[in-house]
Amino acid sequence: MKSISLKLDAKFLKDLEKVVKNNRYSTKTEFVREAIRDKINEIERREMTKSVNKLFGSSKHNTTDKNLHKARKELIEIYEKKFK
Repeated sequence: MKSISLKLDAKFLKDLEKVVKNNRYSTKTEFVREAIRDKINEIERREMTKSVNKLFGSSKHNTTDKNLHKARKELIEIYEKKFK
């Protein structure tokens, strides 16, 4: 595991320490790691939503069953590659 350095202003650090204590995190590092994981998951969900919207298109367009099947197949292929 590699280390990084993080500088925080006094007020922000005080708020962080309060959250860590009140939510029973054992260390500030534990809290920061979880916050980073949550942010990464949020970004991945946003990217996934963009992909779905791009593949399925706007609801204003007429979409055939054939087009929906094709879009589903493409989406499955994308996420099988990404998460395998």
